[in-house]
Amino acid sequence: MGTGGTIAGQACSATEMLHYTSAVFSIDSLIEKIPEITSIADVVSVQLSQVDSCDMTYELLLTLATRINEMLASSEVDGVVITHGTDTLEETAYFLNLVIKSNKPVVVVGAMRPFTAMSGDGPMNLYNAVSLAASNEAMDKGVLVSLNDTIYCSREVVKTHTMRQDSFQVPDFGCLGYIQGGKAYFYRLPVRKHTIFSEFNVDEMTKLPQVDILLGYLNSSPFLAQAAVNGGAKGIVYAGVGNGGMSQSIKNALANVAEKGIPIVRSTRVSSGIVTRNGAVDDDQYSFVAADTLSPQKARILLTLALTKTSNPAIIQQMFWEY
Repeated sequence: MGTGGTIAGQACSATEMLHYTSAVFSIDSLIEKIPEITSIADVVSVQLSQVDSCDMTYELLLTLATRINEMLASSEVDGVVITHGTDTLEETAYFLNLVIKSNKPVVVVGAMRPFTAMSGDGPMNLYNAVSLAASNEAMDKGVLVSLNDTIYCSREVVKTHTMRQDSFQVPDFGCLGYIQGGKAYFYRLPVRKHTIFSEFNVDEMTKLPQVDILLGYLNSSPFLAQAAVNGGAKGIVYAGVGNGGMSQSIKNALANVAEKGIPIVRSTRVSSGIVTRNGAVDDDQYSFVAADTLSPQKARILLTLALTKTSNPAIIQQMFWEY
């Protein structure tokens, strides 16, 4: 399934890596330029969208999830590959990890260089993704992300560099495995709930609750919390400093929001580590939720789905421990 992104991007020359137009080539044309794919799988292509991943929306995610669930319900489909821009790839992959209702392989793949680039990573990334989705080894492991010959857990992977081909990493836990010679080698397994074990089902949904992220910084403004609520936010993720820490003024502002029944999740702007409950902030006192190891952007995904079930912070906290 093609959604656009750099993997489908075009530049004016083979040496141009920075200035290019994403989402130019169709998924059909990408497959046609990698004929070796047909030796490992019978591939059927679907062009779901053709956008820069900055323009991915919840509406597109709902459509994507519904289409994937429909396809995987067929006995003729053994796995699904989604091509995606790298800027928001980790969010889409984690969303799908929570709402896909199949144990069949689902692999999200992108590229750091446009498809026209000299030594572009897109063709091999796509070939490897199809190999992974066609393998029995990828069964029962949730939605996977594959770039740069490496297999990642969608819950954990983050983009760490603006340009390098090895941008995708898992700072805390490392990758799940590697792809060598078209074969998947796994060395550890995802342990949090996903796919068929998840309670979230979006197949009948056309809209998701709005959740906004606020960034913590020195002398940060407490007015942004109320501004988010005024703008329609049903939940807020605070990307705090250190262990999800915040100033007293921010704490008071978020506590006022929480008292109105709008859940507050404490994440961190730090690139790795656990945000511990009742650590930097007394979560019990303020009815906040600790994000565990989820990045702010992934905490937002989980909080959004949690809000389709409940706004109770105690129940949402349990979801953050489980997912």
